Amino acid sequence: MGTNGAAERTTTVVVAIDGPAGSGKSTIARALADRLDVTHVDTGAYYRALTLAVLRAGADPADEAAVVRVMAGSHVHRKGDHTLLNGVDVEADIRSDAVDANVSAVATHPAVRRRMVEWQRAAVGPLGAVVEGRDAATVIVPDATLKVWLTAPPAVRARRRAQQHGVAGDDRLARVSGDLVARDHADRNNTFRADDAVEIDTAAGSVDQIVDRIVDLLDTHVRRT
Repeated sequence: MGTNGAAERTTTVVVAIDGPAGSGKSTIARALADRLDVTHVDTGAYYRALTLAVLRAGADPADEAAVVRVMAGSHVHRKGDHTLLNGVDVEADIRSDAVDANVSAVATHPAVRRRMVEWQRAAVGPLGAVVEGRDAATVIVPDATLKVWLTAPPAVRARRRAQQHGVAGDDRLARVSGDLVARDHADRNNTFRADDAVEIDTAAGSVDQIVDRIVDLLDTHVRRT
C-alpha cells in the first residue's frame, strides 16, 4: 500500500482506532485518514452533537426516553473536520465543558447507542475509513481491516486535554486529571478493547511516527490477506 493512500488501493480499507480520552485518538485518526485519503469517522463527535442537542432542548441527559425523543428530531453528520447538527456547524460548541460533563450520560443509553451505530456505519466511505472511538473495533466496524488500541500514561493524557481546553497551571492540570479519571469510570461500560487490536503507546513517538507505524501494520496485514 505504501504512503500514497487511495491511489494504490483497489479494496476497501477500514482502520478502527479505540482508546480512552486523551490517548490521541482524534489527532492520530485524522492524520491517518488524510494519509490514506479516506473518511475520518469521529464517533465521539456524534455523541457530543447529540448531547448538545439534549442540553439545548432542556432535556435530562440521564433520561433515556427524553434523549431518544431529542435524537428522533436530530440529524448529525460530519463534513470534513466539522460536525453538523441539523445542518449547522457545531464543531466548536461540542467541545465545551458542559458537553464534556454530560456526554457520558447520553452515551450510556442502549437505545441511543443502537441508533448511533447506524449513523456511524453509514459514514464509512466507499474506499473505507478510519473509525475512532471507544468501541469502534468491537461494535461499529468489527470486521475492520486493522484494529488499533491507543494508550498513554495518565499524566500525558491529562496534559493533552489541558492543552485542548487552554488550561494552564498545576492546580487546573490536577483538576483535568481528576476529570479524566471520572470520565474513564463513567465510560467504562462503553469502552472495549478488541482481542486482536494492536496496542500503541502514543507517548512514545510523534504523530507522524505513529501514523507511519499504523500504515506499516496495515501494509503487513493487507499483504497477509
